[in-house]
Amino acid sequence: MAKTFENLEGEKQQRIINAALEEFAHHGFEEASTNRIVKKAQIGKGMLFYYFNNKQELYYYLVNHCFDLLHNKYLPQINLNEPDLIERYRKATVSKFSFYKEHPNVFNFLGTLMLADGDLLTEEVQEKIDHLRHVGYDLVYNNLDYSRFRADIDSEKAMELIKWAMEGYQQQVLATFKGEKMMDVDLDQLSNEFSDYLDVIKTAFYK
Repeated sequence: MAKTFENLEGEKQQRIINAALEEFAHHGFEEASTNRIVKKAQIGKGMLFYYFNNKQELYYYLVNHCFDLLHNKYLPQINLNEPDLIERYRKATVSKFSFYKEHPNVFNFLGTLMLADGDLLTEEVQEKIDHLRHVGYDLVYNNLDYSRFRADIDSEKAMELIKWAMEGYQQQVLATFKGEKMMDVDLDQLSNEFSDYLDVIKTAFYK
């Protein structure tokens, strides 16, 4: 059925995707209404279920669509020419906000997915999340200038400590907002807080 959907002309296809992303992001899977989706997308309900057998199939189509966008649109924006780890982190955060402004429904939908409880986080979805993190880490930590670290510390051990700190911070954020909707999270506050932590790391490990 997804192939039939993908054969739609672009504007109509995007209208359905945007309507569905917004609905799931705002209401979660259980409370999402296909009636609201078709109304916003300006299509008949029968057509939606012609393209997708049920709400769950539509939901996981969107999951794959969003991860494809992240791999193709967001990750390539990470600047590998920036040799400073801290500044690369800062610029990656700027890129993330730029992606959010361009694709707010995608960001909110995936954020809600990652904060979800229960059966939505299938093994396949968790593998996609883990793969995305792995690729992201590889990009962030590739081709760095280790000479920026203080001479009296082991730069490789410092890198490991920074990785653990970043992973721990991410897990803390996920735990704090577990079960909430992504649009309810104050992203500016998170960004400022993250920048403060980067400054602490720079003071501790850099010359």
